[in-house]
Amino acid sequence: MVSSKALCFFLLFSFSAIALQSAFADQEEDVGLVMNFYKDTCPQAEEIIREQVKLLYKRHKNTAFSWLRNIFHDCAVQSCDASLLLDSTRRELSEKETDRSFGLRNFRYLDTIKEAVERECPGVVSCADILVLSGRDGVVALGGPYIPLKTGRRDGRRSRAEILEQYLPDHNESISSVLDKFGAMGIDTPGVVALLGAHSVGRTHCVKLVHRLYPEVDPALHPDHVEHMLHKCPDAIPDPKAVQYVRNDRGTPMILDNNYYRNILDNKGLLQVDHQLANDKRTKSYVKKMAKSQDYWASEFSRALAILTENNPLTGTKGEIRKQCNVVNKHN
Repeated sequence: MVSSKALCFFLLFSFSAIALQSAFADQEEDVGLVMNFYKDTCPQAEEIIREQVKLLYKRHKNTAFSWLRNIFHDCAVQSCDASLLLDSTRRELSEKETDRSFGLRNFRYLDTIKEAVERECPGVVSCADILVLSGRDGVVALGGPYIPLKTGRRDGRRSRAEILEQYLPDHNESISSVLDKFGAMGIDTPGVVALLGAHSVGRTHCVKLVHRLYPEVDPALHPDHVEHMLHKCPDAIPDPKAVQYVRNDRGTPMILDNNYYRNILDNKGLLQVDHQLANDKRTKSYVKKMAKSQDYWASEFSRALAILTENNPLTGTKGEIRKQCNVVNKHN
């Protein structure tokens, strides 16, 4: 016959053991970001994304610029959670539709990649991871370094449009502000200088640079470059919908390389931040070093991009795995 005291002790011990097991299970469930997160649940995930990027890049070369920009615009705004991809609703404005997202496009190709992954592993791979990995593979398509990146992000359920300005560095801000905003994400000065090397590819719409041409030309600009910029941007108030832009790097416009640094040292940077980067005492030495060494730039770029992609992610049971990247899942 078991005494009441012994029974109470047994029940208390059992409940404690269950509680401890539950706590350990919760801890095990959220492993955070790790390399090859999907090795058991969707082992082909990264290969599918890589092949889709290659295929889409062959058809539409400018997609790679978009994928790289997506990382910056999503991960720099509080969390790397694919909030950038959400469409506007009656209650929330999409980040895609803010002024700061001007020029962002090709989101439909991320949907194409998501659909390919869903066919293999429905409901397993997050849009946040697809956004990051497509950006990583886009860097490779542009001739840049291959960067091993962790996965395991989950998708957010709301737009961050209302706080975007607070977090996202802007090309017209002071270099101090740009360094501070990146610094808050754990990216140091050489890392910031390296990330801005992404301006080596793609193009800048005239809307973003006419303030350096009109009403007076910025005297810091190289005279030969001014002539080219004026030819491409003949209007002081350009039409945002018109195809009026200047290539960021006229020398190697489709290659992600260190030519950007040689350009800005020669006063051929298009944006105000490019000029500041080449002249500020905190950044100039790194600009010179990267202008001389492609390997040094690639190493710093890889390190900084990895840090950016790990900015405050949702993991474990936080967030969700969206079925479609542009809308949150419906919960009954």
